[in-house]
Amino acid sequence: MKDMDTDEPAPQEGERPKGPPLGEVLEFMRLLWAVDHGLQSTSKRMESTLGLTGPQRLVVRLVGRFPGITAGTLAQILHVHPSTLTGVLKRLEKRGLLERKADPLDGRKALFALTETGRSLDIPSEGTVESAVQRVLSRMSRTRILCTQDVLTALAQELGGVPMPEDDGGESGARKPASR
Repeated sequence: MKDMDTDEPAPQEGERPKGPPLGEVLEFMRLLWAVDHGLQSTSKRMESTLGLTGPQRLVVRLVGRFPGITAGTLAQILHVHPSTLTGVLKRLEKRGLLERKADPLDGRKALFALTETGRSLDIPSEGTVESAVQRVLSRMSRTRILCTQDVLTALAQELGGVPMPEDDGGESGARKPASR
């Protein structure tokens, strides 16, 4: 198969595209943009096929795993400001996928759980970001997965998307080696 723009053979899966060398930083950024583009495209496809965007599905899966979760805890897990989550929660509640109950210990807080309809969507499904991640992770060694998580965590911390650890006694963001 040939690339229509350059009339050169298209790169095979796993092969880096031909062209000028970008260097480590620009190559990494190029791949991050490709992942972001893939997340956005898959999210749009999910909305038309499943009726949920990627972020909405992630919230459904998390609420399914942690019934009675607060918006604040969800926001912490997702590394977003609670106000960012408000619209997603309201849309899911309006569609009858989530139910909100007052926290009996603190009436200012709401607790979220899935409705019966929401539970029907809280299952592994093809065509989702989650299924793509599952397929990729199943092909990787545990060591590669942990190293990748370390790089992504450090980058998220550097960009302000994940809080820095208080004091881990070592390198910021570095995972302590697993005992063998």
